[in-house]
Parts: sequence; structure tokens; C-alpha cells
Amino acid sequence: MSNLINRRTVLKLMGGTLAAPFVLKHAGAANRKIKVGALRFTSHSASFVAFERGYFADAGLDVELKFFQAAQPMAVAIASGDIDYAVTAISGGLISLAQKDAIRVIGGALSEEAGIDGQKILASDAAYQDGVTTPSALDGKSFGMSTAGSSFHYMGSRIAAQEGVEMKFKPLQKVGAIIGALKSGQIDAWSIVPHIAKPLAGSGAVHIIGNVSDYLPDYQVTTVFTSRKNALEEREMSEAFLNAFSQGIDDYTAAMIDKTADEDAMVDLIHKYVYADRERAKAAPSIINGTMRLNKGAALNMASVTDQLAWFQSENLVDSDISIDQLVDASYVDITGQ
Repeated sequence: MSNLINRRTVLKLMGGTLAAPFVLKHAGAANRKIKVGALRFTSHSASFVAFERGYFADAGLDVELKFFQAAQPMAVAIASGDIDYAVTAISGGLISLAQKDAIRVIGGALSEEAGIDGQKILASDAAYQDGVTTPSALDGKSFGMSTAGSSFHYMGSRIAAQEGVEMKFKPLQKVGAIIGALKSGQIDAWSIVPHIAKPLAGSGAVHIIGNVSDYLPDYQVTTVFTSRKNALEEREMSEAFLNAFSQGIDDYTAAMIDKTADEDAMVDLIHKYVYADRERAKAAPSIINGTMRLNKGAALNMASVTDQLAWFQSENLVDSDISIDQLVDASYVDITGQ
């Protein structure tokens, strides 16, 4: 297959610790112009930090950040060459494109971890008043997701399976649309990162009824991925990206989790990208509430990724014969959970 894949071809294909220490500069990556996909979530802060503090530039990368509304469009953009690297959840579209040799996961980012506040399970006020006060009461209720085969679909299904309930999954394409549907009672439940969940709960229109970590401990929520070409043929550039990204993780962790660096300065930096339309005083609590673990060195929890792949296959959302090696290039970062 040609590495030059246009967007139309991609849509057809979808069916409707680093291996060695880095030097600061990578000669093969010097002054390379690349585009990096992101969501305006606190969980994407490593990219923002690496950009703002010059770690990408120091690694020889001239980075342009490109923002998306959901995971699946990022997978399309990687495969079609519109962007070079991205950080987001594994989706059915991403897996299908990996099978077509267009995409590779090369690292991990956001994770659920015991002792660190994580993603919340939410119920609308109407559902809550009707008795949906715990996930066990979700039988027959509707659950919001962006698209079939999204991380929301995966989380909701895992929650339902463990509780022995059946839910109706409603695709709403974008996070903003899901929020609106939940607040208005058009859907009954959803799960999302804490910087979105907690303000929604504080409004009174939505209630927190559980934690995703109770159902998916050590869940590898987001991964770092790129095109097959970049993974296999542009190793120096990909290593340079991961090195700079990992420096962003270290700074974020020091400020927001370990509290050994200036939290206020980190909040100021993140605020340029997350809740930028709010004044700083109102945005800061939500940004802080969104603090979750970003894997040091962009390490990847292979057990979690393998479980996700198995679920997509069990739901017939991807082909049953795709292997984990087609999805993940395990040569770039430390692999955990094996």
C-alpha cells in the first residue's frame, strides 16, 4: 500500500521508555516541520508543555498543534498525512487503519492509577432523580458516546458487563454534544475525565455516580500514535518527538502530581489551551481537577491495550484477525502490564 493515503481512501479503509537514551538534538529531525494532533483537555498537557517550553524545538522539531473534537478524526488525519503524531484514545477506526498498515501506536499517555483521581461515571439529573445513583442502576438506560467504537463505547460496555446490565449507546459525534445531551436529560449517563466531570457535577445538572478505575484499573486511556511510515522510516524524528513529549510529561507530573514544581505556572501554561475562553480564576479549578497520571517516558501498558483490542474484536467492530503487533510498535518505549 502506498504511504500517500488521502482522506477518501482512509475513510474507505475504515469501513464507513524509549528503546535507547536520547541525545537532546536528533540530527535526522533537525528543523523538521510536523503537525501534532490534540484535544483541549488537561490530559493533553504534555504536548502543550513541550511546545511552550521549547522541548520540541530543542529536539529539532518545528511543531504546529492541530486541535480535534474526538479521537477518530485524529486517526483519519494521521493516516492521510494531515498530521504526524497524535495523542488520544484507541478507537475502532484507529485499529482498522493499523490493520491496513497506515498507523502504529508508539507510546502511552493518560492512565488510570490508584490514588490519583480519574475518570468519572456521570448520570443526568433526571436519571439520578429516577434512581440512577450507582452504575448498577443503569440497566436499560442510555449512555453517550462520540461514535461506535470510541473509548466511551469501550468504557460503557466494560462498566455494563461488570454490573450485569444492558445499556443503549447513543452516538453524538462530539464531546460538546454529549455534554448538552446529558445536561438536558436526552441521555442518562456518560464517562469522562475529571476536569469535565467535576464542573458538570458542580452545576447540579449532572451527578457523579462512580469511578471508571473501579471497573478498569490501570486503563491505558490514551496512546501516542503516528503513521506506519513515521514509525518505520522516520525513527529519529519519532524518537525526537517522544523525547520532547516525555519532557513535557515530567514537567507536568512535577507540578500537578508530585507538587515539586510551580503549580500556578503550569496552570497558566495549560490555560492557554484548556478553558482558554474562561478567565484564569474560573478555569484553574477545572484544570487542576483534570490532573491524572501521564506515563513517565510515554511507557505503554500493553495489558490494557490488548484488552481493548480484544473487546473491539468481540464486538465485531474490527476484524478478528488483527494482531497486537499490527497495532503497536513496541520498540520505542517501555512496555508494562505484560
